Amino acid sequence: MDKRYGKNRDKLEKLLWSIALPGFGQLLNGKYLKGIILIALEFIINVFGHFNQIILLSFHGNINEAIEQTNYQWLMFYPCLYFFAMWDAYNDAEGESRPYAFMPFVFSAYFVTVGLIFSPTFTIFGHLIGPMWLPMIFLLFGLLIGGVIRWLLLRRMEQNNQP
Repeated sequence: MDKRYGKNRDKLEKLLWSIALPGFGQLLNGKYLKGIILIALEFIINVFGHFNQIILLSFHGNINEAIEQTNYQWLMFYPCLYFFAMWDAYNDAEGESRPYAFMPFVFSAYFVTVGLIFSPTFTIFGHLIGPMWLPMIFLLFGLLIGGVIRWLLLRRMEQNNQP
């Protein structure tokens, strides 16, 4: 069957499935062992880190309870697993590969982890943000800084290739 819907649509599809659950993008890419391992790791970290409970409590505004439920020793693994799974699914998918496309993923993992570290004590206007919302806020900084660094590297690469 011929795929005529755009050369990077496949990459976007795999990325979005990997956002839904780490490992799904790998399964769609035909990387079954890698996909199953990522799904298993996501499940283990989610259960031992109490992530689903944290999400429920956070959505209900019970931030102090969410902080008490958080097992930071386990949950600290989640951002790197999550963003690696997204990048890997994107990278392995059919379509044009772009230089330094990994930068926003790497910096997002870093900043989300930092957000998680500071989540029990970091306040905005006197309000605790918690272990779910603060990492999401820090994600924006990771995407921005990773994107700017990627842009700078691409500019440098273009300048080096000009006669």
